[in-house]
Amino acid sequence: MAHILDGKAISEEIRAELKTRVSELKEKDIIPGLAVLLVGDDPASRSYVTAKERACEEAGIYSCEVKLPATATQKEIMDVVQRFNADDQINGILVQLPLPDSAMEEAVIEAIDPDKDVDGFHPMNVGRMMMGMPAFVPCTPNGILHILKRSGIETAGAHVVVIGRSNIVGRPMINLLSQKTELGNATVTMCHTRTKNMAEFTRQADIVIAAVGWPNTLTADMIKEGAVVIDVGVNRVEDSTKKRGYRLCGDVDFETVAEKASAITPVPGGVGPMTITMLLSNTIESAVRCYGVE
Repeated sequence: MAHILDGKAISEEIRAELKTRVSELKEKDIIPGLAVLLVGDDPASRSYVTAKERACEEAGIYSCEVKLPATATQKEIMDVVQRFNADDQINGILVQLPLPDSAMEEAVIEAIDPDKDVDGFHPMNVGRMMMGMPAFVPCTPNGILHILKRSGIETAGAHVVVIGRSNIVGRPMINLLSQKTELGNATVTMCHTRTKNMAEFTRQADIVIAAVGWPNTLTADMIKEGAVVIDVGVNRVEDSTKKRGYRLCGDVDFETVAEKASAITPVPGGVGPMTITMLLSNTIESAVRCYGVE
């Protein structure tokens, strides 16, 4: 049976370190601040925002939220972003995605001050990351790298297969793993929905990262014995035995893959907690950069 990579425990360990860092900054009269914009009333987005605000409070980070109706115009959204940009109390800006009108997302992301773009989605941060320059790294890929590092899983020289090509997870993951850094130096293969004979690639991998958003995409016959499996997916599957009528599962057929893998992340409790933790880390880093402290 695979070793369970407990993202929740690793996250708590890092958050304790971040809390200490915030305390040190407060001694210098610096309080990191995160501003959140929530548009609409999507239950999942509301849940994510609440979890992020709770995490800020526990770490000692100042946070504020602006909520707009789903009918908000692009100008109304932009006005809030510009207000956050101009607020010296705010070091990090989070616009909760997806927006009700996804056509607005690109313009809204580009309107965020790159120095406050703690999600790491602004084209300037994406470009800097691609070139290996200092940048805010998207939180989920960064969280995955830290799970691997703190679990003693070597990426240098490893063959990693990433299933998924989103701008939020897949593409930055591929770039970061291939860079000549402590958390990279891997040989990386990208697979996606149009990949023919995907199992031919995944069976070669030392590490498989599934980030495609579809249950049971990765099954036991698709990995080699002893592979490490990182499951990024969070999918709702109908389940009448559950009070809510559904259960959460990832992109990996956990029960069968866990019998063959050497290590695996669960869903929930794997990658998810690390995403919020990296958001806190980026917000603190933004404050450090802003005030020029060590």
